[in-house]
Amino acid sequence: MHSANGQLFVISAPSGAGKTTLVQRIMHANPDLRFSISYTTREKRRNEVPGKDYFFIGKDKFSAMVAADEFLEHAIVFDNNYGTSKQQVQNTLAQGRSVILEIDWQGAQQVRKNMPDCRSVFILPPSVAELKQRLKGRGTDSDAIIERRFRDALADLSHWDEFDFAIINDDLGQATSDLQAIIAGDGASHKVVAPQVKVAAARILSQAPG
Repeated sequence: MHSANGQLFVISAPSGAGKTTLVQRIMHANPDLRFSISYTTREKRRNEVPGKDYFFIGKDKFSAMVAADEFLEHAIVFDNNYGTSKQQVQNTLAQGRSVILEIDWQGAQQVRKNMPDCRSVFILPPSVAELKQRLKGRGTDSDAIIERRFRDALADLSHWDEFDFAIINDDLGQATSDLQAIIAGDGASHKVVAPQVKVAAARILSQAPG
């Protein structure tokens, strides 16, 4: 973290794996880290603050930004557009501050292509059953939406090994320590090629309904 430029960290996970809580904890523990605020066309939720959680914009504005090549990555998730401002990330890194991007695997693919020096981390749930339970536990969605999110989450899981590192979010304290180690540059045991990581991921993926 002491280089002239900051480091870009890309954090992805299926819905329900708990990445938002993990990222919040890491941000709290590392005051120098900066969180990249995404642009989105979806409606603002009740507890969200524009400019803090997201930049909420219309589809026309989003399309104009895509056309002007202003996004480091952009994707459609649950029928809404999400995108990361290229300039926002580059300016922060140039100030010597490291940046965390919390995006889906589609966006992570684009970021790796555009900024191959980034470090990408995939958060896995402890089990498929726990993943579904967490999606139900939110209490904000209908059964149909939960089923759709669950199907999409299972599809997301299959992309785990495209990342540099993987963490299993079984115990929040341990997962926070694991992510902290990666950010500090000590994450060798969490690389996706590490045998223990491969075994754990295979066990989780084997639980997915046929």
